[in-house]
Amino acid sequence: MKVLLDTHVFLWWITDDPRISPKVSTIMVDGDNDLFLSAASIWEIAIKARLGRLQLPENPDSYLAEQMVSNAIQSLSITMQHALRVYNLPDIHKDPFDRIIIAQALLEDMPILTKDDYIPRYGVQTVW
Repeated sequence: MKVLLDTHVFLWWITDDPRISPKVSTIMVDGDNDLFLSAASIWEIAIKARLGRLQLPENPDSYLAEQMVSNAIQSLSITMQHALRVYNLPDIHKDPFDRIIIAQALLEDMPILTKDDYIPRYGVQTVW
């Protein structure tokens, strides 16, 4: 199964945060699953780290790449189609990072691993 990680799920996973649900943990450790992280999530993390709203143990340049490799998480680039799909999303949630992740999940036919209650309201499959 191919799944898209919401930003908080990625951060919680790499920091062994106990808020990760058992269902998400099972998906994350199953080697038959393909895990993806949007470039939007990396952008969001970089912005929050730069503004001091997120503390990382190392410089994000190397730390995030190392975490993705060691956790077998692939990067999902943002395409023009992903960006344009945002236009047709209803105005349920204003967060631009969530909106692009939702558009990617819809177009790539991937469920999103997320605890965010707003995301399922877009008609995208979520797992928590």
